Amino acid sequence: MKKLIILGGNPETAILVDIAISMGIYTIVVDPNPNAPAKKNASETYDIDGFEVDKIVQLAKDLKVDAVLVGVADILVKPYGEICEKLNIPTYANKEAIEAFCSKDGFKRYCEKFNIQDIPGTYLDNNSSIEKPENIAYPLMIKPVDNGGGVGMKICRDDKDFQESVKTALNFSKKGVVLVEKYMECDDMAVYYTFRNGIPYLSATYDRITTKIQGDFSPVGIGAIYPSKNTDLFVKKIHPKLSDFFKKLNIQNGVLNLQFFVENDVFYAYDPGFRLQGEAPHIHLAHINGFDHRKMLINFAFTGVLGDDDFPEKNDYMFKGKKACTIWVLLKEGTINSIKGISEIKADKNVIFVLDRFKEGDVVKKEWLGTERQVFSRIYVVADSIEELNSKMSEFKNKLVITDNSGKNMILTWPETIISENYN
Repeated sequence: MKKLIILGGNPETAILVDIAISMGIYTIVVDPNPNAPAKKNASETYDIDGFEVDKIVQLAKDLKVDAVLVGVADILVKPYGEICEKLNIPTYANKEAIEAFCSKDGFKRYCEKFNIQDIPGTYLDNNSSIEKPENIAYPLMIKPVDNGGGVGMKICRDDKDFQESVKTALNFSKKGVVLVEKYMECDDMAVYYTFRNGIPYLSATYDRITTKIQGDFSPVGIGAIYPSKNTDLFVKKIHPKLSDFFKKLNIQNGVLNLQFFVENDVFYAYDPGFRLQGEAPHIHLAHINGFDHRKMLINFAFTGVLGDDDFPEKNDYMFKGKKACTIWVLLKEGTINSIKGISEIKADKNVIFVLDRFKEGDVVKKEWLGTERQVFSRIYVVADSIEELNSKMSEFKNKLVITDNSGKNMILTWPETIISENYN
């Protein structure tokens, strides 16, 4: 039986583990948390931090492991690349790609070098005087350069708020560096690429729906609509530039999610993820286009080949004329007393998958608000039209009821009705 080490233990990585097991692979999960969700079904588990490269290399040798793969965790892509290199086994994370895509400061540097427009901003570290940069006006977004999922991020509107937020963000950064940038209030979209044998394929585009009702924490995703209303403009203006950028980084294989703000037809790149995503566009892709990035990456870990030869024909970022959305159900803080309606939603013919992360009795902590840890579930819906997506959304809104111990509603909010004219 082939042996695979998977790095990371979050609920999204748990699904990758289940897929590997379904493929008949002996799956070993490495994560410092003994109760990590990805460990639940794994063949074997170890409580080791993903950054302990030499320890994991030794473990792989001792266990005679055939392959190593990173789960859904940005910060583990770099150690994943280093572990594979030391073991001389396939990895999609080459040095240039790690530098460009695995930290916010590296990404900014590479964008400047290759003339990709990013969000205007600057860096502060523990030695900087904490003063607002002169060249950018409030509101500002503060984020640690090397943390994901909204951790340590905050919108600031005045000097006092700015100084406190920088101090907090510095605590969340391993490098002790924060990025201060213009806060963008405009269209927010993402693009998802597949790299195969050195060729970048645009596999999906989607509009991100975020909510700001939690005040000035990072705006949290509550949904996504596929394909993006800005797809044509992106393909014309940005895709050729990015393809050139990827070539210069010598990326051969892998998957990459890149987010953009779009204001007056100008695209501002931000937040790359060189790995499977929490949003999981691969779920829609597997259903509509018939290839599964998770299986492709697992096979790649053993063979160094990503996907089958028919991949280019199957790849269609316009989703064969279908429309899709992901609904993120976010919870307010409290203890979950009752969950009703989720099984009916799972049984709906338009629903292709539901990831649920909490059960009755679980507690949603205050410090999770504004990060992906407050996500109760992601509901993946595919339809023939935007109108059909809208009617499904309002149906689910009426069906799903989550209450706390005093009977209060715990669901933060639902995406608003999608304006269908934007998507025709």
